[in-house]
Amino acid sequence: MKEILVPDIGDFKEVEVIEILVKPGDTVVREQSLVSLESDKATMEIPSPEAGVVKELKLKVGDKVSEGSAILVLEPAVAAEEFAKETQKPLAVAAPVIPRVEPVPAEPKDAVQSLPHASPSIRKFARELGVDLVRVQGGGPKGRILKEDVQSFVKGVLANRPAPATAPAGKGGGLDVLPWPDVDFAKFGPVELKPRSRIKKLSAANLHRNWVMIPHVTQFDEADITELEAFRKSNTAETEKQGFKLTMLAFLIKASVTALRQFPDFNASLDKTGENLVLKKYFHIGVAVDTPEGLMVPVVRDADRKGVFDLARELAEISRLARDKKLKAGDMQGGTFSISSLGGIGGTAFTPIINAPEVAILGVSRSVFRPVYSGKDEKGKDLFNARLMLPLSLSYDHRVIDGALAARFTAYLANVLSDIRRTLL
Repeated sequence: MKEILVPDIGDFKEVEVIEILVKPGDTVVREQSLVSLESDKATMEIPSPEAGVVKELKLKVGDKVSEGSAILVLEPAVAAEEFAKETQKPLAVAAPVIPRVEPVPAEPKDAVQSLPHASPSIRKFARELGVDLVRVQGGGPKGRILKEDVQSFVKGVLANRPAPATAPAGKGGGLDVLPWPDVDFAKFGPVELKPRSRIKKLSAANLHRNWVMIPHVTQFDEADITELEAFRKSNTAETEKQGFKLTMLAFLIKASVTALRQFPDFNASLDKTGENLVLKKYFHIGVAVDTPEGLMVPVVRDADRKGVFDLARELAEISRLARDKKLKAGDMQGGTFSISSLGGIGGTAFTPIINAPEVAILGVSRSVFRPVYSGKDEKGKDLFNARLMLPLSLSYDHRVIDGALAARFTAYLANVLSDIRRTLL
């Protein structure tokens, strides 16, 4: 028996285990990936230094490991690597001694490797799209799954036509999607190729999945925050002395929690069957943070138990961590409702995309002073007062929430924001 340890992984310490690629009883070959690790900067797979049979796992998903941490116990087996080579031959010439190989060209199965052959980035890309790599036919060397293979599989499912691998038949008519235009832009003029950041690519995959799979509807409203803004400004000097800024976002979180208590369907998720709604008794609010590398959504936990000053202080800290790329994976998990605020930039309204598995997201645009009707004077003349109005854009999952409930939610939220006493309750 031999204990397999985490090798030298550079300066990374306390790296999170995000995926275990083998299980007890599996036969592995030399250089076969055993586990996937993810730091705040990179994802990496740890290969087996030799062939053998996995006897015992020494870690689980979520554990933190460093160089020298135990991964598993391996029983060395010299013949395993040769056996694996046989199973990797094309199915048309596969040796008959491999009982697990089925003679179906579209669905090869590997008798040794328990998971398809793919890089860490491709595994993560597939997870973000909800694609089971077992169903994807690899087009790379030795059947390695490439990004194009995953994309082709998704296109096949969306178009309701046979995918590159066997997939469950879709329900309904599907989408008659044309191929993406393949254009040589350089023939029209000068171009520059700019690589996208890892965060932007991951965000794109998430957003695409959410937009395609969730029936979005957006409810627009506005809140009179004249008194609330005056209160915020009156306390800004005090919070700056304490080293943080009292932003409107802190009040928005507090007000949203008040509304979520009143309308619990917004603080929920559909279960995997889609038959039940999971009502959450905790309030973890995701906050979209704009960073040079792309959009990130860290989570403010237990927002219902924190005051506005506490929330403002925490927002300043998580924004700093996001910009410095020091957020951990756990810092962006477990959210129940999200807020995307573009008020510091501009705009009048927008349609934010829901952050699955949540069922709603609140978008906030720049507040603006405008005349609001306030009645008539003693002579019967119409009166208008300048009021600071905050635009609200609530996107919601129409499978869970109907239009009437969404309108009631935004109306209630606007009422809370207009009365500072309710905000602070």
